[in-house]
Amino acid sequence: MTKTVNHWIGGKTVEGASGNWGEVTDPATGAVTTRVALASADEVGAAVATAKEAFRSWGTSSLAARTAVLFRYRALLDARRDDIAALITAEHGKVHSDALGEVARGLEIVELACGITTQLKGELSTQVSSRVDVAAIRQPLGVVAGITPFNFPAMVPMWMFPLAVACGNTFVLKPSEKDPSAANLLAELASEAGLPDGVLNVVHGDKVAVDALLEHPDVAAVSFVGSTPIARYIHTTASANGKRVQALGGAKNHMLVLPDADLDAAADAAVSAAYGSAGERCMAISAVVALDSVADDLVEKIRERAAKIVIGPGTDPASEMGPLITRAHRDKVASYVTGAAAQGAEVVLDGTGYTVEGHEDGHWIGLSLLDRVSTASDAYRDEIFGPVLCVLRVATYEEGVALINASPYGNGTAIFTRDGGAARRFQLEVEAGMVGVNVPIPVPVGYHSFGGWKDSLFGDHHIYGNDGVHFYTRGKVVTTRWPDPSEPHAGVDLGFPRND
Repeated sequence: MTKTVNHWIGGKTVEGASGNWGEVTDPATGAVTTRVALASADEVGAAVATAKEAFRSWGTSSLAARTAVLFRYRALLDARRDDIAALITAEHGKVHSDALGEVARGLEIVELACGITTQLKGELSTQVSSRVDVAAIRQPLGVVAGITPFNFPAMVPMWMFPLAVACGNTFVLKPSEKDPSAANLLAELASEAGLPDGVLNVVHGDKVAVDALLEHPDVAAVSFVGSTPIARYIHTTASANGKRVQALGGAKNHMLVLPDADLDAAADAAVSAAYGSAGERCMAISAVVALDSVADDLVEKIRERAAKIVIGPGTDPASEMGPLITRAHRDKVASYVTGAAAQGAEVVLDGTGYTVEGHEDGHWIGLSLLDRVSTASDAYRDEIFGPVLCVLRVATYEEGVALINASPYGNGTAIFTRDGGAARRFQLEVEAGMVGVNVPIPVPVGYHSFGGWKDSLFGDHHIYGNDGVHFYTRGKVVTTRWPDPSEPHAGVDLGFPRND
């Protein structure tokens, strides 16, 4: 039976009224399992109006009241993490253990939000002049919106709304219409934890809903994670409408392997970072840059490990990698492999013909490994977002860094080496927002911010951590002078204020 996913507005389920619906498939079978309401601009406006009304009280609520809700919310998420992960597996296709990991990383930001009291303390300088004090405080923005991608339907929303509401804002979430159910459960659990109605709202939809949020005058800020072209559009459109924007885009993450590296560790890291979550993550390593002297050995070690990865339904405990999100995406990923040889690459592993017995209609693709890839090829230039790993060969460290820095993307990068001096040079010279040293996927913990450089980020703020708190608040400086009770009236002084 096909289930229906509706909106969550004002603390309750609200049936879609636009008449437009999207289809959600089980990636492991290809079967349509769910229909999701696609909001009209009026429905988005209703959610924003609800959030605006809720802000009147939530924005002035005490920090103690907010954190009490968040602590209860954290406990509920922990208790229901298997249920959230099951929804992710059913609609995204990733294996259950990977989905649990996603929930755990989202919980980190909820925990950060539980400690928001220390992040919002402000500053005070006393006696800057005679009986004059200056205080710096941070206040919420109002209604803020989040537009999130299909690849992490629970984690990325939790990178946004817990901090936003902890800071006193109200939130309208527009999750991906490809896997919408997890977002509704997150909102329902927040309500169960005591979050007042209207503080967190979920509207499902497509470009119509996105544009309605970007253009709505009562939305103060927009957070986005997705592809670079859409991130650029989000940033341009929302900024033109006077909004604060953080728009995280795509990536082409490189891993530089030096001759002194532990090649077994590097191969293990390359396989896990390239093929985990079927390569559908913005921090996946999609390009290994190997020095010539170790390239042959490294490619063979990667090939041996990749060939052993078990691919199957995410519900099967034996599966290490699941299917891709849609058939269209599967076909697009496959096209980079089938066209690689014509563009000069050596196809070491070709996963395009892979299928799973009993699940032949699923969105399956095997692991692909391309060696001697040219920087001019499509497989290198584009963000493939699938289980395809490219190997590029260079003669020197300097050539490798230059190759990485020439990329228009600057999300994450890594170096594998035993040489501390080389690692130190790399972390200073490479042009990327997140750097790993013998760590292939350098996603920061919750109290450090996540974000890239160049075409991987549009806007001034990274997501979560201190940057997240600053993004969801605005500063105000208050200068105060209270006359001493014994001080005589000073009269009128037309001169410039003095700092005596």
